[in-house]
Amino acid sequence: MNQEREPLYIQIQNHFKDRIVSRELVEDDKIPTEKELMDEFGVSRITVVNALVELAKDGWIYRIPGRGTYVKGIPESQIAAKVLPVSSAARQEEARNKAKGIRVGLVFPTLEDYFAVRLIRGMTDELQAKGYSLTIMLTNNSKEKEKEIIRELKETMDGLIIFPVDAEVYNEEIIALKMQDYPFVLIDRHLPGVETNVVSSDSGLASKLAVDHLWEQGHRNIAICTDSPMMTVSVDERIQGYFDALKQKGALINPALILNDFEVDVSHGIRTGTPNSEIDAGHPLYRFIHNRMATAYIALNCSLGVQILSIAKKAGLRVPEDLSIISFDNPTPLFEELSLLTHIDQSEYQMGEEAVKLLLRTIQRADGETNGFQKIILEPRLVVCKTTSAPGE
Repeated sequence: MNQEREPLYIQIQNHFKDRIVSRELVEDDKIPTEKELMDEFGVSRITVVNALVELAKDGWIYRIPGRGTYVKGIPESQIAAKVLPVSSAARQEEARNKAKGIRVGLVFPTLEDYFAVRLIRGMTDELQAKGYSLTIMLTNNSKEKEKEIIRELKETMDGLIIFPVDAEVYNEEIIALKMQDYPFVLIDRHLPGVETNVVSSDSGLASKLAVDHLWEQGHRNIAICTDSPMMTVSVDERIQGYFDALKQKGALINPALILNDFEVDVSHGIRTGTPNSEIDAGHPLYRFIHNRMATAYIALNCSLGVQILSIAKKAGLRVPEDLSIISFDNPTPLFEELSLLTHIDQSEYQMGEEAVKLLLRTIQRADGETNGFQKIILEPRLVVCKTTSAPGE
């Protein structure tokens, strides 16, 4: 194989292996700094770091924090195998072997519903099929924790998939990844005005599908509900899709039907496999449902859809006869008795697969080749089951 066609990080590795084998570099010789290597080879920092990490892992060099990187010598495994100047065929095989060691980090808020489970399963299945690994770190919806995790993972991972906390102000660590040409993909959410690799569902279209279905059944008082601790981009887009769908029908927007000023603890239901029973008559969502302020509810996550169904039953209301419910995502694997909940399928398993594929393409062209950023938008699907009907049926 022509050396010019080898990945640049492999070329850097072979450069030092050849110099060590030929004794041009001997034990404890200091090698150039990362900045010097970036200038010498005309590559990004991530390329240099990848090369040095692999050389250290294979025993060619060692690093002393704060002082630099030094030659360790020819590894015993190489001497035992009598592998001296590496042939092009051997280098080709080595490149294939190194590719198998790609490490992907996932930065994720919380694992509270089956949306997360299906999404991560799509990622792990795609990675395992290629023999790659996934490291999952949870931010618990903390922007500061998200920063800390990104800083930690980018030093050891070949690329990151990030489900952003998405506070009102962008996480500067994500912006720094873009500026450093570090391979990463955002999922479910994007940064408005900032071009990055993104894989998500069409949130606006999803809300429109829900509104159109309920409107066709005769509902006019349609509430949209979120218990998100912050107004994320995806929540904003879903609410905007709700507005747009109603405007297209000539309907007035009733602010009282936009329910976003409350919190629901879903952890109890996730742990026990049953809807949370701790929402009492004093909870604002309970009062809203009990007083029949709306005939239909669009819940922006499946756990909230489960909570609304539970509240309706406690309030003595029948679903779908007295009120209809559509949730984003399918809660069936969490609550088997709710297998008939009408929901928006966001293809989260496919979202996970596509995020991995896009990240791997980005990693493979990280060595100076740029094809621009890619935004993959998956089309949502309305799955009509048994929790929606005409009002009063």
